Parts: sequence; C-alpha cells; structure tokens
Amino acid sequence: MVSRKRSKGIRVANSERVYDVFVYIMITLLGVICLYPYLNVMAKSFSGAEEVLSGKVMGILPKGFNLEAYAMTIKSERFVRSAGNTVFITVVGTLLNVMLTYFVAYATSRKRLPGSKLIMTLYIITMMFSGGMVPTYFVIINAGLRNSLWSLILPGLVVPYNLILMRNYMAALPGELEESASIDGASQWTVMFRILLPLTLPSIATIVLFCAVSQWNSYFNALLYIDDRSKTVLQQYIRELLASVGDAEKNGGDVREMMHGMPTETVRAACVVCATLPILCLYPFLQKYYIKGMTLGAVKG
Repeated sequence: MVSRKRSKGIRVANSERVYDVFVYIMITLLGVICLYPYLNVMAKSFSGAEEVLSGKVMGILPKGFNLEAYAMTIKSERFVRSAGNTVFITVVGTLLNVMLTYFVAYATSRKRLPGSKLIMTLYIITMMFSGGMVPTYFVIINAGLRNSLWSLILPGLVVPYNLILMRNYMAALPGELEESASIDGASQWTVMFRILLPLTLPSIATIVLFCAVSQWNSYFNALLYIDDRSKTVLQQYIRELLASVGDAEKNGGDVREMMHGMPTETVRAACVVCATLPILCLYPFLQKYYIKGMTLGAVKG
C-alpha cells in the first residue's frame, strides 16, 4: 500500500514537472513572438541604408550601424517641443487622474457616505453611454480649450474603469484599520494618506501605468482640438514626419534631401522607436505592483 502511494505521488510530481516545462516553453514562445517584431524594427532603425534596402536586416541585430535616422528624427525643434508637450500632458494628466480617482474611490468605498452607490452607478453609466464626438467637441470649444494642452487632460480626469479597480481594492481592506485609527483620534485626511495610501500602492501603480500609456499615446483628441504647431504632441509630429517621408519618397522635396539617401523604412523604424521606447521604460518599475493591483481590484467588491 505504501509503495502504491509512493508511486502515485511520483507520477503526480512528474506530471506537474511536465506541465511546468510546457507552460514555460509556451510563455517563452509567446514572448519571442511578441518581442521579435519590435526588436526587428529597432534593428532596422540602427542599420545602414544599404543593408536595409538589400533586405539583409531580418533578425534583431542591426547591420551597418548608423544613427542618421535618429539624428533626422530628433534634430528638429518641433520634435523637442512636441516631446515636451507630451511629457507635460503625461505627467500632469497622470498625477491629476490618480489623485482624483483616489479621492472618489475613497469616498464611494465608505458605506456611511449617503448616495455612494448612486455615485458609482452614474460613473458606470458613462462607460456604456457617452455624449459622442461632436457634442464633446463643442463642449471643448465652448470651454475655451481649443489649442490648449488642457483639452487633452481635463476631459478624462476620472476613468470609470480605473475608479472601479481602486474602489474595489479599498473596499476589500479591513474596516478595522479605519476604526482603530479613528479611536486614536486620526482625521479622515490621516486615514486617507497615512493608513490607506500605503496599502493601495499596487492599485495606484496599476492606474499610473494605464493613465501614463493613455496620455502618452494621445493622438486622436490632439488631431481634433490642437491646430497650433507649437502645441502639437509627439504622436502628431511622428505622424506628420511619416507622411512627409512617404510623400518625399514619391515626389521628392525638402524632406527627401534631409534624408541623405536613407530609406524610408529606416526613418519609419526610428520614429516608432522614439515614440514607444520612453513609455516602455516605465513598465519595469511598476511590474511588481501591476498584477496584484489588477487581480485584487477586479475580483473583490
């Protein structure tokens, strides 16, 4: 009997090892599939013109190392100005979004607040129904936000999905923490910032990542509300540069002369890297909080 149990335990352990190996292999393959296209684009952005035109850059390593595509992309004053505008809306928009989301989540997660369920219901309704693009456009215009970077920040200060995550995360925390703090004489501000804030860091980090990516990639709203070239964001500049490079490839012109014989594929690759690499650098710092904040905020209410 003992030998049977031991052999059964060995079979179970072996099957678990096989399963673990299979999972690791699949995760590795999926990671390679996801990373390869971007690494190939990065390799083309650093490669020489001859190697790119001849189709030799098929892997993840550049050939004929060359930085002219990046020099062309970032040497323009518009690139520096557009990047500064994007950094502004990303930093300020993320800070305001997280701060207001935290305040609303704290208020609606307290059962003693009259109408807390109604407030959450109103926020959830906005996820399913919206005013539409045209009414929103007229609201922005009548509010005097035309050609203002605030038109890309103010309309989405509280995102209902992020609010639900943080509100559920706070509601799952033990209520005894707040009660004990209140008995010791702590005010609501003390409870919010000295007790609950450290405990909600995983949820906050998740929302910071969501907001930062959304603000950094803000493109369509910028096309609608921003006409002033000094107020354009990085994504607009990259789009205009890609369009001008494509026109130069067909018709020639000043941009074609600026390229100094570089293939358009190399310039496009450099633009993609410049537009995506900064926000990718943010993820490793928030990764340890990301999964915890998503799971706890999503399944507990």
